[in-house]
Amino acid sequence: MTNSNIKKLKLACYSSSIAMAVVCNISPVLFLIFNNLYGISYTLLGLLVLINFVTQLSIDLIFSFISHKFNIPKVVKAMPIITIIGLVVFALAPFIFPNAVYLGLSIGTVIFSAAAGLGEVLCSPIIAAIPAKDPDREMSKLHSFYAWGVVGIIIFSTLFLYFFGQKSWYILALVFCILPAFSAFLFFKSEIPEFKNEDSTQKVGGLFKNKALWASVLAIFFGGAAECTMAQWSSGYLEQALSIPKVWGDIFGVAMFAVFLGLGRTLYSKIGKNIGRVLTLGGIGAVVCYLTAALTSNPVLGLIACGFTGFCTSMLWPGNLIVIADRFPAGGVFIYAMMAAGGDLGASVAPQLVGIVTDAVALSPSLVSFAADLGLSASQLGMKLGMIIGAVFPLVGIIFYAGFWRSSKNKMNIK
Repeated sequence: MTNSNIKKLKLACYSSSIAMAVVCNISPVLFLIFNNLYGISYTLLGLLVLINFVTQLSIDLIFSFISHKFNIPKVVKAMPIITIIGLVVFALAPFIFPNAVYLGLSIGTVIFSAAAGLGEVLCSPIIAAIPAKDPDREMSKLHSFYAWGVVGIIIFSTLFLYFFGQKSWYILALVFCILPAFSAFLFFKSEIPEFKNEDSTQKVGGLFKNKALWASVLAIFFGGAAECTMAQWSSGYLEQALSIPKVWGDIFGVAMFAVFLGLGRTLYSKIGKNIGRVLTLGGIGAVVCYLTAALTSNPVLGLIACGFTGFCTSMLWPGNLIVIADRFPAGGVFIYAMMAAGGDLGASVAPQLVGIVTDAVALSPSLVSFAADLGLSASQLGMKLGMIIGAVFPLVGIIFYAGFWRSSKNKMNIK
């Protein structure tokens, strides 16, 4: 593999990771705009996130079991094209489906989420197949591009909507097509490495019975939930519950979350060690941040809590991949697909739960009255209760992370 090809492949994967950041975050950035312009409820808005991650989860599972039936290079090259199609349908939903905008948004979400699921399964093996002195750092670098991509997307989206207005959101979505178009160009110009895609049904059956595998899947479920609940809802939460103007909430809250998320992953790739301890401390920190954001009435403290959650949760997803790689060094694509499925499930269930809680409060006369007694609107109380529920996920995750920490200590003592 030539140096030129390696550079193109890496750049294609990095840009694909940024494109994944777009499709995973574009709906949450536009939540309140969709609510204002089209009257879409918070439950349905949360359902867009659920659709996103359930689609990714389905691709993770389906592709892992029958990957041997696919021409991997062709799938890789088609992946960014599928992303573009999804973004176009999403952006043009009000024009294609004027009387059913939500249907158009959902169809677009399914299409670009399928591409994101493929990226989740295929980009990591591509990076792993490229010769490197430190493969773990290369993998961590790939994940950090997603986080730094979120930073750029949030800031760009916030400024774009501020200057051009909420009604121009569909133009924003079309502009984002540039990223997967760039990826497509690089993938078509590159030689995709060959992968072994043998039918490993018997091997998979044995792994299904392994308790350590399911412990890791549950661990990344709670990690994905802890990361994505704040990532998906912090924009709406800061604006609605803490009355922070969207432009400032997105830049100093949501973008700060993404900055800290990228910083945590980048730091670990440079100086990190003892992943069990990192996961445990991250889980504890996430619980504190969620509760602080939910219970404070101070906008500045709320901003800081939302932002610092990014640092605390930064390794809860990639860190669990490091653990599983150590436990199952010969696990193959199936292991990573199962972990991706677990993380995607957590990332879909938890944000949806926040939307359900927020809408449920508005429909409960007693809770509406309670909110009024506290000097809050029903939506504000609902979002605060949703954030408290969000704290449960890293809290339960700590049980697994502490177990990983103890396991790593025992290994060191044995050595």
